[in-house]
Amino acid sequence: MKKLDNERVSTERRNFLKLAGTGGFTAAMVAGAGGMLWSSAAVAQTAAEERDREAAAEHIMTIGTAYILGASRSYPIMQLDLKENIQNMTNGKVYVRLAPGGQLGTGGALVQAVQGGTIQCAQHSLANFAPFAPVADLINLPYFCGSNQRFTNLTSSDAWKAEVDPKIATAGFKSLFYIVIDPRVVAVRQGGTAIITPADMAGVKFRVPGSAMLQQYYRMVGANPTPVAWGETPSAIRQGVADALDPSVGALHVFGFGEILSHVTFTQAVPDSQVYSVNLEWFNSLPMDVQDGIEFAGEITQAQNLAKVPAARGFAMSELRANGVEFHQLSEDQLAEWKSVGGYQKTEWDQFKVDLAGDMDTFARLEEAAGTPGRYYVHDA
Repeated sequence: MKKLDNERVSTERRNFLKLAGTGGFTAAMVAGAGGMLWSSAAVAQTAAEERDREAAAEHIMTIGTAYILGASRSYPIMQLDLKENIQNMTNGKVYVRLAPGGQLGTGGALVQAVQGGTIQCAQHSLANFAPFAPVADLINLPYFCGSNQRFTNLTSSDAWKAEVDPKIATAGFKSLFYIVIDPRVVAVRQGGTAIITPADMAGVKFRVPGSAMLQQYYRMVGANPTPVAWGETPSAIRQGVADALDPSVGALHVFGFGEILSHVTFTQAVPDSQVYSVNLEWFNSLPMDVQDGIEFAGEITQAQNLAKVPAARGFAMSELRANGVEFHQLSEDQLAEWKSVGGYQKTEWDQFKVDLAGDMDTFARLEEAAGTPGRYYVHDA
């Protein structure tokens, strides 16, 4: 049995390298994601199909992401689905080359690549839009749109399209669709105790990114905000430089935090949100039917993303539980306590509202949109 497993692994590696080495990297990834690398015949068929699609296409669309293809099992960014949908909804006029796993950079680097036209599309956090359209950073106001449903209501609303999308367009972008992952959580390092109420945050060294809003929020709920670069976060948690951190459950699993955590609490304060952005000049240069096809593909993939959220969360939780992590859901009364201490309704947030939205009337319109159910439903943890 071990010999057969070794032979299969060897065949998969050989077929992947063969495809990648002959310029068929996207074909290699598609074959790998479909579990076909073990079969030389299946690999050849996939490679031929990808070559035919690319040769028949009138436009090439490179999409860069920060995540490997298998990440959607617990972090549903749906990149293979988006590739397939764009190709199908444009009747093959667009061929999508995927560049996953940070091949072309992550975060701000991908945003810059799209803006500069180096690539046509990328996945990145919504916060990466903030330098270009500061109003987008409103998503980091605690409890403004922390739940999946409020985030979806907001980003799908007419108010968002009127206030945010034009500012993004001015910077040279088109938002294809917004991706729901799940809210950020409170995750405690091994050896720590569960955090259920704000009082439990007293003295906790809480890892935060370089977000002024998140730093203020964790200070308001009693923690000691500790800025740590993302790449240094695992070692900071292991060494006790930081006691806790706040990615979504899916991100905790994807980035391998399971072995160094003890407790995870669903506080639902801020979304771990993503977006696929497109270079606007390139998009506007396309024939109208191709533009419509790409937009429809975005709608389809958004629906697939929303449907995938609970399954992805369930897989991530199962994997983290296998490492001994305990999960804690909060009651409505417990959530209300967090909101009362750090929520966006407090006057401490008023200046952020004005600075980001422009004025309180605009913020009020966006607030109403977040609380108004739209056409999409999504499950909340």
